Amino acid sequence: MTPPISPNSQRSTFRRAATGLLAVAAAALPSLLSSRAIAGDDHATIGLIELSGTPGEKPGALEWLLGSSDPTLRQIVDSIDRAAKNDTLKALVIRLKDAELKSTQVEEIGAALQRARAAGKRVHVFAESYGAPDLLLASYADDVIIQNGGPVELPGVYMEEMFLADTLAWAGVKADMIQVGDYKGANEQMSRSTPSPQWEQNISQLLDSLYANTRDHLKRGRNLTDAQLDSAMQTAWMSDGTSAKAVGLVDAVIDLPDLDAYLGKAYSSDVSWSANLALPESKSSLDVSNPFALMQKLASAKPKTHATAPTIAIVHIDGTIIDGDSRSGGIMGGEGSVGSRTIRNALEDVLEQDEIKGVVVRIDSPGGSATASEVIWQGIRRVAAAKPVWISVGSMAASGGYYCAVAGDKIYVNASSIVGSIGVVGGRISMGGLYDKLKVRVVGRARGPRAGLFRSTEPWTPAEITLVRGKMQETYDLFTKRVGAGRKGIDLATTAEGRLFTGDKAIALKMADKVGGLHDAVTDLAAQLSLADYEIMDLPGPKPIEEVIQDALRGMIHAPNIKGSSSQSIFDTAMGGELAAAAQTVVGPRAWPQLRESITGLLQLREHPVLLMSPKVLIFK
Repeated sequence: MTPPISPNSQRSTFRRAATGLLAVAAAALPSLLSSRAIAGDDHATIGLIELSGTPGEKPGALEWLLGSSDPTLRQIVDSIDRAAKNDTLKALVIRLKDAELKSTQVEEIGAALQRARAAGKRVHVFAESYGAPDLLLASYADDVIIQNGGPVELPGVYMEEMFLADTLAWAGVKADMIQVGDYKGANEQMSRSTPSPQWEQNISQLLDSLYANTRDHLKRGRNLTDAQLDSAMQTAWMSDGTSAKAVGLVDAVIDLPDLDAYLGKAYSSDVSWSANLALPESKSSLDVSNPFALMQKLASAKPKTHATAPTIAIVHIDGTIIDGDSRSGGIMGGEGSVGSRTIRNALEDVLEQDEIKGVVVRIDSPGGSATASEVIWQGIRRVAAAKPVWISVGSMAASGGYYCAVAGDKIYVNASSIVGSIGVVGGRISMGGLYDKLKVRVVGRARGPRAGLFRSTEPWTPAEITLVRGKMQETYDLFTKRVGAGRKGIDLATTAEGRLFTGDKAIALKMADKVGGLHDAVTDLAAQLSLADYEIMDLPGPKPIEEVIQDALRGMIHAPNIKGSSSQSIFDTAMGGELAAAAQTVVGPRAWPQLRESITGLLQLREHPVLLMSPKVLIFK
């Protein structure tokens, strides 16, 4: 399951054409703003924060050495909070430069904008075009400005699921999939042609909640009634700025060179700019002009791995949960995987460092390996016995992700975070029909009573299905036991069996404690610990450069392994770059991540017969 995302590539030729026409004007804004010096009291000093792409959750692998020009989500929020306390700034301009924000990122950045407004700063948002996530962020501002001629699109929420049972049957492949939890649904993409009634109910109520959250933000931020928002969406499903202004979605339509004059009129003074406040300070100390000194520096440089002052650690569980070490995304891109061994090592680092006073575990994961989830749960509880451990949920903590979340002392969620999916799915792929089509003759030889259980040729027998289901039930029972122990008073009859909920609904169900982002979790924990001044450390920590290079090479070169590599590597090797590109062309760039992640998860069953996975579904707004 993925949260709502912006359909940048395929929504309409209208947006692409308009954006192309505005490229020259857009390019002028950085030079226009950065070239102006901050002036005296007779000027209104405006802070600029530029948002582009999708902000990362944690620093890059070599940011400790090379610095970075791409701020993380936390750095963006921190920059807004610093601006709110800066008495020299009259206002903030948030400039959206092809931003692709997740709905939960909009909520966390929006909360920071609300704090800035409460501190007396007026907030303006400027963009060359607005889609739904952009309008959601703009709803937290005082003033929404669009480039003259720019498009505005707010058609609603649309969702697609792919069901591949008929495709697999055509190819001669059968997926033996078993789930524990009637509402789990993770098996249905491979085993059904249409959704079951339970999954239809589960996903429909989740979509209703996400859509309701979208409408609530827009109504509250833009001061619209239900009827007015309905009318606005009828008009602005594809519109220009003038039409969007008429229905209350934007406040001003201006040409970029007139932005200074527009703001000057608003503040009755000349305008001066404090250029991009979200850019992190460069940490690079490398002298690239001297190659010998550069090589020596690279060879000797080591990242900081120990806290030297009171610190709150943020442990990131970001991606599919696997056994062993974390892995970056494969040759097809997408999210990487978070390994139980890597997370346990990070948690042990927390225990060993006295200066780390508390921990926030930031989770954005659909789940994964059941055993890895249990290992991480144990690690979090081990730390929680010595130090406070709070949980912050980003886009989702589903299935194995929620398994890890209930190990914390307190859970913070965003309103549109997706939590739950308390259930188990497992199975295998029968390739016999495909082998026949390809004229491949497979001869299997087994020794031992259960040796042939994971054969590739034939489906499971009824007796084998009963045997596997029994083991999966044991995993489910342990899962619900962990949830019951971590979330006192929770009613598993209404929250388990694979049900999914948005964060705002999870509070009333006792699945979480408070609606708030990472900033809220960190600052509240610091207050509880009476830390007036503290540092933040991201874990797992940065790797030395030689390990980064080794990881990069490992992703490009795979030696034969009788056991098999990770599911991501299996998929990369099986598909290959050209075949993956062809598949993307067939299904389209919006649908490809769903297909890729589903097959990746399915291939994990070659190594892990039982998974705690939430289904990957695309939602477009």
